[in-house]
Amino acid sequence: MAEHSTQSAARAAQPGVVELDVDRVRRRGYPEAIYCEGKSREDLRTIARLITDHPDTHHLFTRVDEEKAAAILEILPDAHHDPVARFLAWPPTPPSPQGLRVLVACAGTSDLPIAREALLTARYLGREASLIADVGIAGVHRTLARTGEFRAAGAIIVAAGMDGALPGLIAGLVSCPVVALPTSVGYGAAFNGLAPLLTMLNACAPGVGVVNIDNGYGAGHLAAQITAPR
Repeated sequence: MAEHSTQSAARAAQPGVVELDVDRVRRRGYPEAIYCEGKSREDLRTIARLITDHPDTHHLFTRVDEEKAAAILEILPDAHHDPVARFLAWPPTPPSPQGLRVLVACAGTSDLPIAREALLTARYLGREASLIADVGIAGVHRTLARTGEFRAAGAIIVAAGMDGALPGLIAGLVSCPVVALPTSVGYGAAFNGLAPLLTMLNACAPGVGVVNIDNGYGAGHLAAQITAPR
């Protein structure tokens, strides 16, 4: 096994560009994700070529703009691409879901790109995941009308910008953990997500964990770990 891991790592290395962490699934139970911002299209083509040697593991690409997506798709034409979430996954079919269900809720449609990044991350990490959109507290009746769906989840990711109050409201209605996901949506005093981040960190309802601003991948990963089969 050690020799096989060494050989796999050697095939996954490109000096000066990338060294894929192909052992991460064995070590942590979840695959590596490639963060695409700051990487050139040629770097991403190189990574995509290396990935083709490892079709037994799902590989996630996050923060993929249209030009970078096109470069990856040259090498992995069948990859699943969600341009709203700026997300690619290969192989394209998610693993069979196990564990408890993850629910992603977002306050408004402006939060959808980050919410969808969280949703797809949870799915490709092996969870059944669904999305409820546009249930922000400006129309609190919309939130309360979905209480039954919230209570059926094993973990809930709540994406919100503006004042960031939605995670605390939902956490007060359910018994499962809530992953609060602040987004950079909002006017000037929202400070590009800092205001909702602080609101979520100060949530009155217990059982709320907070990830970084716009970190849909981190929220989806945490929710997948929370809901993993025991």
